[in-house]
Amino acid sequence: MRRIYEPHAYTDMPRAGCFWAPPPADYPALEGDAQAEFAVVGGGYAGLSAALELAGRGASVMLLDAKAPGWGASGRNGGFCCLGGAGMEHDDIARKLGHAAAREYLLTQRAAVELVAETLETHAIDADTHSDGEMVLAHRPRAVAGMQHEARILGSVGVETRFLTPPELAKQGMAGPFHGGLHVRLGFGLDPAKYAHGLARAAQAAGADIRGQSPVTHIAQEAGGFVLTTPRGRLTARRLILATNGYSSEDVPDWMAGRYLPLQSNIIVTRPLSADERAAAGWTSDIMAYDSRILLHYFRLLPDGRFLFGRRGALTADARAQEKMREKLIAHFHAMFPAWRGVEVPHFWSGFVNLAYDRLPHVAPIDGWDGAWAAMAWHGNGVALASWAGRQTARVALDGAHVPAAMARPLPRFPLGGHRRALLYAALGWYALRDRL
Repeated sequence: MRRIYEPHAYTDMPRAGCFWAPPPADYPALEGDAQAEFAVVGGGYAGLSAALELAGRGASVMLLDAKAPGWGASGRNGGFCCLGGAGMEHDDIARKLGHAAAREYLLTQRAAVELVAETLETHAIDADTHSDGEMVLAHRPRAVAGMQHEARILGSVGVETRFLTPPELAKQGMAGPFHGGLHVRLGFGLDPAKYAHGLARAAQAAGADIRGQSPVTHIAQEAGGFVLTTPRGRLTARRLILATNGYSSEDVPDWMAGRYLPLQSNIIVTRPLSADERAAAGWTSDIMAYDSRILLHYFRLLPDGRFLFGRRGALTADARAQEKMREKLIAHFHAMFPAWRGVEVPHFWSGFVNLAYDRLPHVAPIDGWDGAWAAMAWHGNGVALASWAGRQTARVALDGAHVPAAMARPLPRFPLGGHRRALLYAALGWYALRDRL
């Protein structure tokens, strides 16, 4: 396997301090030769949702994960089940693809949130859900006008919103250095690992064969099907779904080279805060929130009183860089919530979100391989959209189901090939400058 970040990023160390529970260790590795109608590579939300749909409809499916389902981003993200999934705004999608495609994609985002809620209920997955939608907080005055525009867009597809002034935010228990907030009454917070592990168990109950500790090191097309090689076994399948996202490899298959760009997202979680400590900071609401920066901060009060705070960034992924990012993230946390400077922060971890060059999510055929699809690139908002995309990829494979125009385009390659991480240096520097202006 050929990865583009330092080896440390693909070990257990970046998630060692994760607050969410690690994945169960009872998924057997693939050993010897096996056959299935479908091979699914990647045990995150997309791969698990695809396996659940396929098995639930009677297909033979084996899912292979390099570690275990939920080990990657799906088991260590911030737990925001909300709108999102593209790296561009609604108006940008409309300019690029047309208003009909932009509206279709917006409706898909709403359907994705609804799908997760339905999945949790149908399969009795207790994921500690909470929060009446999410709050977008203006970090500077000019962001308020954009929120009013966003409210009109969301209202056009039936999503309820309301704008809160700074005094109204404080009254609702969301005080801080904000110039207003847009409350989007759709979405909820959850424990992302409990959701991922619940999806895996639901897929197994439906008949999916899930294998852990089975990194796919090679995929070849043979005799109208695919042969997937792991360290201890081989799987022959008639059709293939690739859902490795930010933990992809340049050579699994070779088609993947240059088509994905991981970016680190980093999270801290405090010890439980007392009622007096929450009141001192003016933050007592359990509504999940993020600010209007491009390199946004995202945060929420967890059901047990702990506070989760995250931010994207970090251009290298070795142990030293991780410690520097922890220090930087805590400094941002203290700047936004100075009343909590003395609060212990026992949990810090990081993981990869995944970007596409065209800044759009993708459910697309793998070029030149009949019966193979890739589902990836959620741009840091994959809880809902990856779940929907995984199910839809399975439906495409089974029935030729429709894929929204914004997601159906071929997955393009980045410039610079294996050196494309260099693009992040310029991009993150520019974004940081824009956030400060």
